[in-house]
Amino acid sequence: MDAPISPETISRMLQGINRYNPENLAVLEKHVDWQVHSGSYDLPANLAVLKLYQFNPAYFQTQSVCQILLKALSTIPSPDFSLCTSLIDQNQQEDPSIGRLLLLHHLIETCKFTHFWQEVNATPDLISGVAGLEEAVRKFICHVVSVSHQNIDIGDLRAILGDLNEHELEVWIERCGWKQKEGGLISVANHEEKVKTKNIVEKVGFEKVQNVMASTC
Repeated sequence: MDAPISPETISRMLQGINRYNPENLAVLEKHVDWQVHSGSYDLPANLAVLKLYQFNPAYFQTQSVCQILLKALSTIPSPDFSLCTSLIDQNQQEDPSIGRLLLLHHLIETCKFTHFWQEVNATPDLISGVAGLEEAVRKFICHVVSVSHQNIDIGDLRAILGDLNEHELEVWIERCGWKQKEGGLISVANHEEKVKTKNIVEKVGFEKVQNVMASTC
């Protein structure tokens, strides 16, 4: 893997009219590749790459676009993925690799997590080597479970987390602060303890009431 490009160099390429210079693409594409393998993330630079492709279709690189989308996917539930796709022309979205990433994003957004992992396993090369992506997706899934369940079957949890082995599953259960119960259930949370009633008391002076009554007469 090449050495990272200095932040100063990237910053200069994103300033003023220079951000629309297609000659910067070679450096910015290397910067995208660095993000994928290092786990870093630079949304402004990635958006600049997509904008340059939009203005200069002849320079379009499917691999770089897929890398940008994969990095955006790892930020879910942020809107970064949708922001990136808004800069990709419709005909370019019909590319099989890009279309598959659009499908993966849709499956996560609609909480079809088991289907998501099935699609990932069908084309493992598509997301391989993207540092932190699977971790980020599992973190999001656990968040969804924590706000939607009090208990979940351990088999269901394993499936939506991508068929983890026993040790990996235990790590996530412990990480989330959940507890294993009898009968193969995982205690996620007691939502009744989280919901607190709150009495709202507003004091209204007699003069204010008097004014309101007068205005309605």
